[in-house]
Amino acid sequence: MPSPSNPEAVFSEDVVRVSSSSKVNQGRLVRSLKMLMPWRKGPFHLFGLDIDAEWRSELKWRRLIEHIAPLHNRKVLDVGCGNGYYLFRILGEGAKYVVGIDPTRLFFYQFRALQQLFPKNNAFYLPLRSEQLPSFNSFDTVFSMGVLYHRRSAIEHLRELISFLRPGGELILETLIVPGDASTVLVPHHRYASMANVWSIPSSAAAETWLTNLGMSNVRTVDTTRTGFHEQRKTQWMQFQSLDDFLDPNDKDLTIEKYPAPTRAILLATKPF
Repeated sequence: MPSPSNPEAVFSEDVVRVSSSSKVNQGRLVRSLKMLMPWRKGPFHLFGLDIDAEWRSELKWRRLIEHIAPLHNRKVLDVGCGNGYYLFRILGEGAKYVVGIDPTRLFFYQFRALQQLFPKNNAFYLPLRSEQLPSFNSFDTVFSMGVLYHRRSAIEHLRELISFLRPGGELILETLIVPGDASTVLVPHHRYASMANVWSIPSSAAAETWLTNLGMSNVRTVDTTRTGFHEQRKTQWMQFQSLDDFLDPNDKDLTIEKYPAPTRAILLATKPF
């Protein structure tokens, strides 16, 4: 991996970017980063090289950033951080520091490769599961995006997230949802959208009820968006199956298993004092 001198990074824009006045060996850079495919989260612009990831993660960021408490000078935890795209966006909002956790080895390697290219910063990554962490009771903001439905017990995951927050801290929960009222929870048979590790998908009303019952205050859903092909798709940096392969070819409102097609919600809640 090239190690350019005096790199300059921009974390406050849709594309996380880094540049340098010194020359970078583009061929070596491309070869190194392609060894870490597939790239699921992005986009990145690295010394003239564009990484067009499977997810246009900036779209989700735009949907949430206007609703959440300002991140300036906050201590932030991102549970299920992937390769760290959102860690850098959090720093771009002026966070004091951000800690990401994710057990996926490839994502950790991608993050380390990015950090080798970026100037020194306060984004940190622990290759762990959230259930391996202590009850910090200290973070100002905790993110959990795309994790809830992968946990065998959604309630236990929410308990963990709340235990990481300081009193008065904000939880940002982003998850798949299904249509329905506060009693609606989909428990897929074997797979959902070809994913084998989806245990339960609540309606947004059900997720709000869970958070309220766990003692959280100011619980609300601030965004609901159907996942579209402009946001999740195959690219040259992620050449495996993607959204189009997971939907019913005869009815794009359904997954191939005949469940409601992926729709995602962003919920916010505050830990009481």
